[in-house]
Amino acid sequence: MSLSADTRARIESILASHEVVLFMKGSPQRPQCGFSMKASSIVGGIVAEYAHVDVLQDPEIREGIKVYGQWPTIPQLYVKGELVGGSDIIEQMLNSGELHALLGGALPERVVPSITISDAAAAQIRAAMAQQGEGLALHMAVDAKFNSRFELKPATGHGIVAEANGISVHFDLASAPRANGIAIDWVDRGVQGAGLSITNPNAPAQVRPLEVRDLASRLGEFTVVDVRPPQARALATFPHAHEVLDEDSHDRLADLPKDTPLAFLCHHGNSSRQAAEHFRGLGFTRVHNVEGGIDQWSVQVDPSVPRY
Repeated sequence: MSLSADTRARIESILASHEVVLFMKGSPQRPQCGFSMKASSIVGGIVAEYAHVDVLQDPEIREGIKVYGQWPTIPQLYVKGELVGGSDIIEQMLNSGELHALLGGALPERVVPSITISDAAAAQIRAAMAQQGEGLALHMAVDAKFNSRFELKPATGHGIVAEANGISVHFDLASAPRANGIAIDWVDRGVQGAGLSITNPNAPAQVRPLEVRDLASRLGEFTVVDVRPPQARALATFPHAHEVLDEDSHDRLADLPKDTPLAFLCHHGNSSRQAAEHFRGLGFTRVHNVEGGIDQWSVQVDPSVPRY
């Protein structure tokens, strides 16, 4: 694929306007792939502000940046107009300290996290590693939303290694502080089968259910966020002060203080639960889902609100 003069000029203008630019899928607040999430989490952990380009919103840039930098995948990090690389290279440079030097950040202390692994979990991990053969190490990544991921791959020599119950677990520099205090167990989830269970004390509190009558008696305590589309909101408007969640409001709401009490509302309580989990993943610590949604508000609190 050739790069048009117009697209090249647009890319060069973006790079000239910002010292640090991450071309990614989605935004740092709403990444649309795991690689973009990892890259934005790492960069955001070193510099407070950086530019990003959502390539999903611009097909010409999405394909053009691959040609421009002769790099076939997204995300791509540029610093002072020069391509640094994708998510794997970003992670490698993070662990070696090169990325901090490049971005002007202070190199963090290499603190080994304290972790616990139950006997049952340790036995399962050893069995899995034995099946994969020698030369592989157990890596654990904890992203900015405190989602955890295990991977068996060769040790890089730059990671932080924690020991528990005879198991060595390798962490990158960004994951290590997020993993401090985690407990790893092996549990039987019934029909879902058995698997590793991770309890992380650093993760934001779980989304809490909020009954409509409780919301009615405590309206002044919450920022209510209606996640329904405009057509549904027009059919039955929530009759008190509230926000709506859409593309225009998302980033503004995401910038609220992380201890803001949020109550998410939809038709029956399902879409709002997904939105609540998303904001919990952004670091909000007092997140509620209005159970039964506007429908139960009409039934139990205010019959003047239409049901649909």
